[in-house]
Amino acid sequence: MISSSDLVRYQNEGRKLFERANIVITPEEAKRIEIADFGLGQTEQTGLIILVYVNTDRVCAKELVLLPGQTCPEHRHPTKGSVLGKEETFRCRWGEVYLYVPGEPVKSPKAKTPAGREKTYTVWHEIVLKPGQQYTLKPDTLHWFQGGPQGAVVSEFSTRSTDEADAFTDEEIQRITKVK
Repeated sequence: MISSSDLVRYQNEGRKLFERANIVITPEEAKRIEIADFGLGQTEQTGLIILVYVNTDRVCAKELVLLPGQTCPEHRHPTKGSVLGKEETFRCRWGEVYLYVPGEPVKSPKAKTPAGREKTYTVWHEIVLKPGQQYTLKPDTLHWFQGGPQGAVVSEFSTRSTDEADAFTDEEIQRITKVK
């Protein structure tokens, strides 16, 4: 849960990084910037700033902002019945983002897991995305990512997003943010 003042503060941080990345958003979009705190009360370490442009039955487009060292925790987008889980492409627009997926673990990862939650991060194949680079995740792929030293702005293009159905490795995670 975050306070309404923290919500506004993080929205402002997101807007500043959009400007640094030369991404123009409208005043109406600025009001819709979402803060995902994942219910842990540690938004600086585990959190995500999100602006959804469109989310239809078939496609979704978002901007994601990660503050320096901020982590989006390990999760996957599971298949539900006959509906495949979300397929998504991350394209780095500004900064640097460290993406972790199944595969050969990196010996010296650039990311640091949030303190006390190390056991909830299990995939360590590292993909470093810099501006102009992108990576596509297939449905149901376990992944997590973290902003580099300056943070990062990442465009996400995907099939329909149902964030509330994401499956997190950390069972304490609550995807839907509550504002007090």
